Amino acid sequence: MRIPEETVERIRQSVDILEVINDFVSLKKRGSNYIACCPFHNEKTPSFNVNPTRQIYKCFGCGKAGDAVRFVMDIENIGYGESLRYLAKKYGIEIEEEEQTPEDLLRQNERESLLIVLNFAKTFFQETLLKTDEGKSIGLSYFRERGFTNPTMEAFELGYTLDQWDSLLLEGQRRGYSRDLLEKAGLILIKEGNAGGDNKVFDRFRGRVMFPIHNVSGRVIAFGARILKTDKNQPKYLNSPETTVYHKSQVLYGIFQAKQAIRQEDVCYLTEGYTDVISLHQAGIKNVVASSGTSLTTEQIRLIARFTPNVTILYDGDAAGIKAALRGLDMVLEEGLNLRLLLLPDGEDPDSYVHKVGADAFKTYIKEQSQDFIDFKASRWLTEAGDNPLKRAEGISDVCASITRIPDPLKRQTLSQRVAQVFHVSEQSVISEINRLLRKQQEQNKKDSERQQRSAGAGRQQPSSSNTLSTNEPSLDDINSLLDGFSVESPDLSDFGIDVPPSRQSVSVERVKAVKTPISYQEEECVRLLINHGVRELEPGITLCQYVLSELHDIEFQTSPYDLILTLFREAYNRGDILTANDFLSRQPGEGNSDRDVELQHEAIHLTTPRYEISDGWGKHEIFVPSEEEIGILADAAYRNILRIKKILAEQRMTALQQLLRESRNKSPEESDQLLTEFMHFKRIDMEISGLLGTVISG
Repeated sequence: MRIPEETVERIRQSVDILEVINDFVSLKKRGSNYIACCPFHNEKTPSFNVNPTRQIYKCFGCGKAGDAVRFVMDIENIGYGESLRYLAKKYGIEIEEEEQTPEDLLRQNERESLLIVLNFAKTFFQETLLKTDEGKSIGLSYFRERGFTNPTMEAFELGYTLDQWDSLLLEGQRRGYSRDLLEKAGLILIKEGNAGGDNKVFDRFRGRVMFPIHNVSGRVIAFGARILKTDKNQPKYLNSPETTVYHKSQVLYGIFQAKQAIRQEDVCYLTEGYTDVISLHQAGIKNVVASSGTSLTTEQIRLIARFTPNVTILYDGDAAGIKAALRGLDMVLEEGLNLRLLLLPDGEDPDSYVHKVGADAFKTYIKEQSQDFIDFKASRWLTEAGDNPLKRAEGISDVCASITRIPDPLKRQTLSQRVAQVFHVSEQSVISEINRLLRKQQEQNKKDSERQQRSAGAGRQQPSSSNTLSTNEPSLDDINSLLDGFSVESPDLSDFGIDVPPSRQSVSVERVKAVKTPISYQEEECVRLLINHGVRELEPGITLCQYVLSELHDIEFQTSPYDLILTLFREAYNRGDILTANDFLSRQPGEGNSDRDVELQHEAIHLTTPRYEISDGWGKHEIFVPSEEEIGILADAAYRNILRIKKILAEQRMTALQQLLRESRNKSPEESDQLLTEFMHFKRIDMEISGLLGTVISG
């Protein structure tokens, strides 16, 4: 179904990008904007910037940018239409959709289809729990025995599936969902029959209570299911298989229900089971998630880090619980999070213990009994070592090994003091051990890198393993290769009787994109000034747009998409209009829109989002930094930018003429004189502009 344009516009007018993004990451105010660690790539220092005035976001690390609709598309990996439906639901906007053409249906994303059929299954399981005799007598009775209230069951959308082979299959097909889609969603199984026999098709989940697994935005992406009868041929717990929308290593059970509480409490409690999460949530401890029956993964830790840097692991007090806590400890530290651990009394898990002692006593127990990882590890080593000095040394080394996982050197230094206090040894000996382990890690990393290079094949050039920073500056060879084929205002070579291969007649757009050339920097600055300040008057009656376009009236830009932006400004100006940033930011990645619109929106966000802001502290000390908004500064910036563009064009022309002079040695003196005269003309232009810019004039 297609969403009418008036509804799309209503959705866009209703959304607040801060509210939308805050559902997925914790934003912090900095100046007039908000920042966070980017949810699209792993980073320790925030480079993700949100501008509430323009309603856009931009990551200066990975380059992701857009508005609220694009953010939902990127973070959920869904299409344009499904992103609009998500926002409409969030803001209570009713959608009356139009019929889609067959072409529209073909464009529908498989991921979106899976989310729709999984939502159908969730609703079906809920209705089965509450409206069927079997559901009420078995499933609902079980949840009541666990102490779950109606609001709790609604919050986690708990359900039940009948002990029948095909109840979901038949209902799904009746609703129009194909067998293929139900299978891809992990809801049914297809077993091949014997030779010549029909395939057997049946529900994956039968006779079980259902725990829907939600993603961060609240969409159902999978199910966990528990069987209630004794059947040695059936596993107690059964989970959905991996699908296009469900990757268990990247999901935390309860994250949707917990994310706001995690942000408010600034700590996340990590448990192992579904019922642990639900029972604690019902007891008022809502900042809790579970690893969904899998070993803790790096992706799950990074998901927590979107909302808080503080994690407390709550595991059972038995040997298995201790092992699980130790297994996840180093992984949490590697991601730079602050870690505490709590082991419950032997024989208890979070679900049973909160029912036993109540919510207040449970919170007190967490506060009093949770330990940082040093105390947690040290207490076990000291108990095991007793008077054995070798075991004691082994324990110190083990704790130091965990400290080396921490990326922040200042934290490592502070924690080394803590280890010395706990084990009653000198701080220097601890630091020496940490340094030894760090060197060992570096040597191992080097060996691994060399092994990978050898396996990549002899003679293949490998990336440098040095710590030197790389830049986007093109090498001289890169620039020369681009200058060889410049096409802007180049002379008609046929006038000189010189044949030039087609490969040298124009610059490939892809090559210009691949290498940032000197002129591309200036073209970028020019369109930045136009987009941000085009309507500003530099003097009465003369806008910046008018001034720039008049100075560049016979010049075409060489870099995409700056050439397109300049063309759009020219077309609008000829119509008596001046484009603004909003004209580009409003270009949407909608159904039927071209990739060009997406590229223009992305480029406009890049050009209108400054990475840094002047601190308010400068004004407190009466240090005033001139702003580009000031007319004198703006006019000078535009004037110097145009000079630089013309200077580079003159240099390009001279480079081409030099090449032509080299190739025209066998031509007549008149032809050579023509080339030389033109070369000297552009040389004079180059020298004059250099003088105006105050740069060194080449000889």
